[in-house]
Amino acid sequence: MGGDWLFADEAVGGVSRLRASLERHGYSRHRHDNYTIALTERGVQEFDYRGGVHRSLPGQVVVLHPDELHDGRPGTGDGFVYRTRYVDPARVFETVRAAGGPALTLPFVATPVLDDPALARILSDSFDAPLEPLGADELVHEVSLSLLRLATGACLQRKQGALSDAALSRAREFLDANCLRVVSSTELERVCGHTRFAISAAFRQRFGTSPHRYLLMRRLEVVRSQLPTASSIAALACDAAFADQAHMTRMFRQAFGMTPGAYAGLRCAGRRRAG
Repeated sequence: MGGDWLFADEAVGGVSRLRASLERHGYSRHRHDNYTIALTERGVQEFDYRGGVHRSLPGQVVVLHPDELHDGRPGTGDGFVYRTRYVDPARVFETVRAAGGPALTLPFVATPVLDDPALARILSDSFDAPLEPLGADELVHEVSLSLLRLATGACLQRKQGALSDAALSRAREFLDANCLRVVSSTELERVCGHTRFAISAAFRQRFGTSPHRYLLMRRLEVVRSQLPTASSIAALACDAAFADQAHMTRMFRQAFGMTPGAYAGLRCAGRRRAG
């Protein structure tokens, strides 16, 4: 599978990530102080956890509760590749409570290996781009509600948001005015006068999407409007606060169904035809 390697980055908003390929190496018994949520990409991931031996196959999700001993190793001689998100349990607790869940205790998922396409997709998509503060909030929200669903067997019905119309309007106007830079969760808290957890829940209810997704779409709309006259797509990506051209291209394709270059070419062809 290409040998043993490991990629990890620093935590953003209580979320960090790791992606690794292991053929010869493994992990001895250890514990994390956060939720460990992993997606097996290739091979067989084998580990000891809560008195049993468990094996995760490609497409399956592993959920380990904070402060639980576990290890990890290849389940076959071919090794395995996996990606993991580590999520701060305090953020899970606050997110579930803000969204209206019974947050008297942390959600506990009794089955450590799961066939859950929805959570697998959340994990896979979260590696598409560098994680920004509002993106971390969105990921925590999605993961937290997934954990609650898996722990209780029921989907949470979101309660009415605690934010006023004026506070939500201030949040949206702030995102509109600052769409070409990275906006932090702390900034939105100052603008609205509420916690990021309450903002995320109420913003989704009012505008149908998360603050992070809303900001991303405003950024991409600016890119789309400037593509026909842009001298460089790479420079446009930099001006719009994307990590690089590849990052912008992935996000643009996900939003509009084609690459920025293809879109610009079609716009040029349309102008020639109209003229």
